Amino acid sequence: MHPFLKEALKDGNLDEAALLDAVATRIARMGLGVPAIFFLESSKPLSFLGSQFLVFIEPFVKTFIDIKNYDKFCLMMEDRSNVEKLILKVEELEEKAKEEKRQQKKEKKAERERKKHERVQSG
Repeated sequence: MHPFLKEALKDGNLDEAALLDAVATRIARMGLGVPAIFFLESSKPLSFLGSQFLVFIEPFVKTFIDIKNYDKFCLMMEDRSNVEKLILKVEELEEKAKEEKRQQKKEKKAERERKKHERVQSG
């Protein structure tokens, strides 16, 4: 996690957009983008119940993780528009990660071709 986000989560001073960004970034970095999107899309009609479940498990979560913004996140998840914003952010980060992988593959392929070309010319 980015140091700014880690510090902001610790201090509890994130606004809603930054909190959604922090959660989406964490989901994407853990490689859980697709399952998270699937879960969020399927549970969007039940967003209020889901937020109440988050309130229910709060003591367990806070036992393992010290997040000052947990209460704010629970309240935000009551609103379906925030669930949709989270989905869009996760999708955006997933697409960005895919594009970075494609670029890395292109660079590796170009490097292999360059080395192959050098071997042919020297040998």
